[in-house]
Amino acid sequence: MAKEDLKIIFFGTPDFAVESLSRLVDGGYNVVAVVTMPDKPAGRGRQLQESDVKRYAVEHGLPVLQPVSLKDEAFIQQLQSFQAQLFIVIAFRMLPEAVWQMPPLGTFNLHASLLPRYRGAAPINWAVMNGDTETGVTTFFLKHEIDTGDVIQQRSCPIGRQENVEDIHDRLMEMGADMVLETVDAIIDGTVKPIPQDQMLTAGQQPTPAPKIFKDTCRIDWNRPAEQLYNHIRGLSPYPAAWTILKDEKDNETSIKIFQTSEPQPFSGNEKPASGAIQADRKTLRVAGADGWLQILSLQQSGKKRMDTDAFLRGFTITSGTRFV
Repeated sequence: MAKEDLKIIFFGTPDFAVESLSRLVDGGYNVVAVVTMPDKPAGRGRQLQESDVKRYAVEHGLPVLQPVSLKDEAFIQQLQSFQAQLFIVIAFRMLPEAVWQMPPLGTFNLHASLLPRYRGAAPINWAVMNGDTETGVTTFFLKHEIDTGDVIQQRSCPIGRQENVEDIHDRLMEMGADMVLETVDAIIDGTVKPIPQDQMLTAGQQPTPAPKIFKDTCRIDWNRPAEQLYNHIRGLSPYPAAWTILKDEKDNETSIKIFQTSEPQPFSGNEKPASGAIQADRKTLRVAGADGWLQILSLQQSGKKRMDTDAFLRGFTITSGTRFV
């Protein structure tokens, strides 16, 4: 079968998915429809905002479906009407069985981890937050349980010591787009040999969860070791961003997002500062974790713009007794 003859329906929402969709379109693959999330109100005006995938699809004249419910019978019939042989899913909702079993050549997903590690909604964040030195991308055929299907292809890449989640996201987005095209070609050629994920686990190993990130997940616990704090902050930077409360000696509180710190520095000599204790001068600001210091390089006060620490300190006075909690 030629790639022009293979009808594909693409499911996706954020910019991570757009790169793969654009590669398919530019490569001459026959994307007959795109499924994405309904427009959502956003911003102060609560105006409806289109997904990144929808904007790309509209600009390139691709039919767009935005079902509220993926189980809606009218939506199911609409999918069937395209007579697509293959579905591709990237950064989208969990599909009902009636959908992912529909195409004769199957439904495959691009996932931003080395499955079976980091099953779930936020694999890139958790890999960095946990201090991993390697991650990657995986394509796999969908099964009923989320992120458990048989693996088609997989490729790894390093996580740099000073890289944040945005750096890794952009690299995996490019790698993933390459792999999507390779996977489609292998399906067309009939050379796919999927591997069950259970066979990829060593004895005693368990899949690593990567649950959705919530606000409470992002709060910094200064009682943790400095190395864990360092990874936590870069694993959430720049979005959704790690945050903490800055409290002065009068117990006035200010919410602060922290985007970048130096690498951890151990306490010297007989230093035993309380976790969250601050040392600051006119240009630098460092905070104590359980066993060492982190120098804060980039942060954002609630209601203000993100800025470097020296700029923040020019407009915010750190008084004696001020601390992070």
